[in-house]
Amino acid sequence: MSTRKISPGLWFILPTMLVLIGLIAYPMLSTIELSVTNASGAFVGLRNFNIVINSPSTLLIISNTLVYVFGSVFLQLVLGIAAGILLNQSFVGRSILRSLMLVPWIIPGIVAAMTWAWMFHTDYGIINYLLTQLGIISQPVGWLTNPNTVMPALIAVNAWKMFPFVAVMVLAGLQSVPDELYEASRIDGAEFRHEVWHVMLPQLRPVLFSITLLLVIWALDGITIIYSMTGGGPANRSMIFPIHIYVQAFEYFEFNRAAALSVLYFGFISIVIAIYMRLFWRDERN
Repeated sequence: MSTRKISPGLWFILPTMLVLIGLIAYPMLSTIELSVTNASGAFVGLRNFNIVINSPSTLLIISNTLVYVFGSVFLQLVLGIAAGILLNQSFVGRSILRSLMLVPWIIPGIVAAMTWAWMFHTDYGIINYLLTQLGIISQPVGWLTNPNTVMPALIAVNAWKMFPFVAVMVLAGLQSVPDELYEASRIDGAEFRHEVWHVMLPQLRPVLFSITLLLVIWALDGITIIYSMTGGGPANRSMIFPIHIYVQAFEYFEFNRAAALSVLYFGFISIVIAIYMRLFWRDERN
């Protein structure tokens, strides 16, 4: 009787897999257990899920999350692609500009959040001061206290923080585009805008698919900027799911409801990633 030989590579990755199982699988199973029990540990079925789903604030939090994620990702892609294409051109001071562009990305999130919070301050912020001096606004705007402006302000900060990552990835992708494609397009009389649309962006498609997935995951998991600047206010207008889970668990000490929210949020993120990966694989086959 023959025995199957175990690949040596399996023995090398086995310790890492055991650590991952301990650090990921156990917390997930513990969270699921918390979501179907009460504070005393008694099984309550789906009661925690019913409570969090039927909460009056749930619909608003879902809407805030979607607006924040898609608004942030859209701006990050637009700014990052434009910056990456710009930095791929030859001009004086390009190396210095490439280095300076990384500053928003490397600044710690909490430092960036507190700095922008002061800049957006209604009475003492430099943004209101400059806009008032330029005559764009007649009186200071409460960017982080007005329900109509708080989310656009937070999206702008998140886009500023993460667009350098997109620019770096786009720049790396453009370095691999063959020069023959540019030469062929110029022979055909293509202008710079035609090169961007018909040469650069098609060649960047695989890179942009991967970048977009990462940006969506990071935005869905983002908590530092919003929690540091607004804490989810005013009136929950900037409250997103990760912060809502944190507040339920560590401010209201409703660990079971927070666990139920975590399970729902994990399911939502899994569906988003599955849909995106399906679209990516379909595009790769085509």
